[in-house]
Amino acid sequence: MVFVVIDGLDASGKSTQAIRLSSFLRQHGRTVFLRIHPSDDNYFGVEARHFLYLRGKGAHFAAAFFYMLDVFRSILLYSWQKYDHIIFVRYLMGTAYLPSPLHKLAYHFFAVIVPTSDFIFFLDVEPQEACRRIQLTRERQEMFESLDELEQTRRKALSLALAGNWKVVNANRSISKVESEIRKLLF
Repeated sequence: MVFVVIDGLDASGKSTQAIRLSSFLRQHGRTVFLRIHPSDDNYFGVEARHFLYLRGKGAHFAAAFFYMLDVFRSILLYSWQKYDHIIFVRYLMGTAYLPSPLHKLAYHFFAVIVPTSDFIFFLDVEPQEACRRIQLTRERQEMFESLDELEQTRRKALSLALAGNWKVVNANRSISKVESEIRKLLF
């Protein structure tokens, strides 16, 4: 089983790339389980998404708390199942949304207790490009989708990715170029 993580800022193309990779693998006879967080099939994921549209510190911590529970639930339920590939969208980089220096402590704590992989991808997108994509595709913004929040989160997430075992992929490029790089790094 190959465990793949695709993470990055909002609007970096995480879900798009995960769906394309999943489809490619299935077309080549592989069994694939794809899990996107926050998920909408359980209480924790639904609550995480709910709090993402609210404002304030309480909502900020509640969104992070329910998100972490959603990821843990997925790990417990799905990481042991028999698939050729398991793809998780959003995983450890959710900690970058926490205030400094808590984001580093949370990241290192969770990195020790959750499964890891040689195939963890951080889709790095410029905050301005992420904002442009959000404005084009979303009806309403989550609390972390302002330019200021995206800049802060990118700075924290990129520092974690560069210090860890992450494969940083330039996600400012076209969907097909990002997809091609992920495949090249995976195979």
